[in-house]
Amino acid sequence: MVKIKEVVKTYGDSVVIDHVSMTIPKGKITSFIGPNGAGKSTLLSIVSRLIAKDHGEVLIDDQEVSTANNKELAKKLSILKQSNHINVRLTVRQLVSFGRFPYSQGRLTELDKKMIDSAIKYMELEEMEDKFLDQLSGGQKQRAYIAMVIAQDTDYILLDEPLNNLDMKHSVKL
Repeated sequence: MVKIKEVVKTYGDSVVIDHVSMTIPKGKITSFIGPNGAGKSTLLSIVSRLIAKDHGEVLIDDQEVSTANNKELAKKLSILKQSNHINVRLTVRQLVSFGRFPYSQGRLTELDKKMIDSAIKYMELEEMEDKFLDQLSGGQKQRAYIAMVIAQDTDYILLDEPLNNLDMKHSVKL
């Protein structure tokens, strides 16, 4: 379970997150709905420890994320931001393989390869798994990033605008 308690985040004089408290159950789908600028992405970034909170607590399975071991947290929680830019030329398979890094530390096992294959198949990327990301459409890239998160095989997946660039078929499937 993810517990968010009295979380605050400010940027200068702007309060973006103002004493937010909530519980996100394990194994359920929870959506944050609100207008642009409401703080949804900021809250997800705080939960995933991409940015620091100014006040409050974020607990994942009763452990404060700010003191959690990086490697262990990466086995429990994955995140897909709404915009992803990698400055390295990677194939789809190489990108999806990054999802297994918390487990393999770069030395892929047979289980890792199975998880990668499964994620690629689920997102219907088999025909393009050897293509470079810069050769793909926006929707194909988004599917590759989603496959990476799926391959990470965590208890909690945080998706920030996951349907960006996806066609109707893949939006419904996701």
